[in-house]
Amino acid sequence: MIDRLTLHRWLYALLLLTLCSLVIFARLLPLEPGPSRFPGPDVILALCTAWVMRRPDYVPVLLVAFVLLLTDMLFQRPPGLHTALVVLALEFLRRRETHMRDLPFAVEWAMVSGALAAVLVIERMVLGLFFVDQVSFGLSVLRLLMTVAIYPVVVVLSGVLFGVRRITAAEAEAMRRQAAT
Repeated sequence: MIDRLTLHRWLYALLLLTLCSLVIFARLLPLEPGPSRFPGPDVILALCTAWVMRRPDYVPVLLVAFVLLLTDMLFQRPPGLHTALVVLALEFLRRRETHMRDLPFAVEWAMVSGALAAVLVIERMVLGLFFVDQVSFGLSVLRLLMTVAIYPVVVVLSGVLFGVRRITAAEAEAMRRQAAT
């Protein structure tokens, strides 16, 4: 018999996969009549960072790597670079989640913004090092700003619609005790 905590984790991982699949599907639909001059936010990135900062146990690293590698292929980005950098950023944020529990949301938002900015800068440097064609720096920064701006909305919607809220110290202790037995 599967215990309740493990089932809960797997159901949320399946929910995350479903939400990411819906975002990918929506981005692949040909809804715009011409080229867009205004980049939209990276909703998958905002969703993954919000969930990692709220409930890191709901976001398996291999699932995120699979989804991001799939998006690299589908959206014709250099395969693996964006994925690797985002996975590193998510693991950086995952390690700091316990310290961020008691801090205000603005500090969390700044930490996430800094991690996403680091991903952007490192990705552009690596692509520039190998002379890979890139979109303009202004569009990349605008996409980053849109992703950072939508982060609070994703956090609120994740909490209201799916119940993904910050883990409390008591819940963390109970999970540690249950894992030890």
